[in-house]
Amino acid sequence: MRKLVLTSAVAGIFLFKCLSVSGQMRPVSSGDESPSRLRVVIERFEQDSGALNRFYSAQTSANRGARMKALYAEYLGDLGRMNFDSLSNDEQIDYILFRNYLDHEQKEAVRYDAQLAEMAGLIPFTKTISDLEDARRRLESVDAAKTAALLDDLARTIASTLRVVDAGVKPKRTVAARASRTVIGLRNTLRNWYNFHAGYDPTFTWWNEQPYKKADEALDSYNKYIRDKLVGIRPDDRTTIIGDPIGRDALIEELKFEMIPYTPEELVDIANKEFEWCIAELKKASREMGFGDDYMKAIEAVKQKFVEPGKQPELIRDQAREAIEYVKKNDLVTVPKVAEESWRMEMMSPERQLIAPFFLGGEMILVSYPTDTMTHEQKLMSMRGNNPHFARAVTHHELIPGHHLQQFMNRRYRTYRAPFRTPFWGEGWALYWEFILWDRGFVKTPEDKIGALFWRSHRAARIIFSLNFHLGNWTPEQCVDLLVNKVGHERDNALAEVRRSFSGEYGPLYQMAYMMGGLQFYTLHKDLVGSKKMTDRQFHDAILKEGSIPVEMVRAILTKQKLSKDYKTSWRYYPGLAD
Repeated sequence: MRKLVLTSAVAGIFLFKCLSVSGQMRPVSSGDESPSRLRVVIERFEQDSGALNRFYSAQTSANRGARMKALYAEYLGDLGRMNFDSLSNDEQIDYILFRNYLDHEQKEAVRYDAQLAEMAGLIPFTKTISDLEDARRRLESVDAAKTAALLDDLARTIASTLRVVDAGVKPKRTVAARASRTVIGLRNTLRNWYNFHAGYDPTFTWWNEQPYKKADEALDSYNKYIRDKLVGIRPDDRTTIIGDPIGRDALIEELKFEMIPYTPEELVDIANKEFEWCIAELKKASREMGFGDDYMKAIEAVKQKFVEPGKQPELIRDQAREAIEYVKKNDLVTVPKVAEESWRMEMMSPERQLIAPFFLGGEMILVSYPTDTMTHEQKLMSMRGNNPHFARAVTHHELIPGHHLQQFMNRRYRTYRAPFRTPFWGEGWALYWEFILWDRGFVKTPEDKIGALFWRSHRAARIIFSLNFHLGNWTPEQCVDLLVNKVGHERDNALAEVRRSFSGEYGPLYQMAYMMGGLQFYTLHKDLVGSKKMTDRQFHDAILKEGSIPVEMVRAILTKQKLSKDYKTSWRYYPGLAD
């Protein structure tokens, strides 16, 4: 019997009509997960948005922005016409997640427009470059003489802009830093446009080779001017950090998207409470080690217990195996055979350690440790900061039951929910295991307690410094000082942590997501496992099969919460903070 095969687009349209009228349609299942009829819609959106993002390759193009906004509006309109009440609980979850995502993308597009407007005086030539790339994507014929004149004029405009900016009122360093990144992107866009034609069209090359070189050099010189004179960071600068605080209103929008029903100020209060708990426990461990309440001395003593060069891989291997055996022996979570078998290890490069001075993980754990190319001081800082007691909590955070296990499961269950991934689930899950293993007595010696508490206080400090930075209350230097003076970081490691936080590679809530996501899972565990409604294994296995979604939605799934079409976040998950 022949099977009926629909293209994703046709299937999506057909699905919308079915749901709008009656909701009666045979679902398609994947593995042993309960099926969702919204899967095909979400996957079609992913294909559409991916195709358009690749087509509109000029990031600053107004055409790109308009087309993406139209796409979001189209899918939001389709969602609005769905019969929400006809959906199963899992499908209602998908509906809410999808609508939340589309709403956020719309707002992010508007925020990006505002950022471009704020930089307009620094990069008035943006449209010229974006228009050239848009025309190339549309495969429009090129008038080589006209583009040569345009490039010649572009070079003069860039040089003129430099003179005007240099003679005028200097912009904020954060705006200048953003403009520098944008100029780098524009230079790459112009290079792609030129290389498409050059050499393949002799007439084009004859007219445009020299004007392009002139424009490219002007962009390079202008970016160096912005970086050196306006931002104030030279290529050999390893200490200056320039972030881009988004402000309170944008933080509120981000928290709404992540389904965190607290204000930034309330979250700082929670972090301070968690930090105080850590300090109290650090003092207990310090007294066990004979240092009284001076826990910083205890931290220093633990840092000195590093392994000799060449022995770090063996240490991490043994700590990984210890954690795996513990969760299996205590029936805490299912560890698939292939997941246990397939994790890998590599050593982190010295260059990457400038940004990530500790470990990174997933299917492969990247181990930070000094190399022979580092200075003597850098070697000591790296060995001290990656001592066995600090590394112990990091290892199970990065591998099993942390990131490696969750990524293994994400690739096998609810894969269509990938667009909704959130660090509150991803980083929160890995940190949550630090809470659970602490409660279960996995951390026994005072040295290991110091190591675990170092990281736990670090996560609280991340909330304090990142939110205060984005609220405009703190400078990057104050953030570094907190990590050095209150948590116990080596200064170079603290600089790397803060630089990583504000480099633009992570969202503004990423650093607070570790502890806040962990606290959400921790409270949910108390509610469901503490009440004997689920076993540890049932609870953890269920979470791993639902995808990396806001933890409030995980809670709605596990509790089979009744949902409404206009669902609003409301779960106040932190006890002891007044509602």
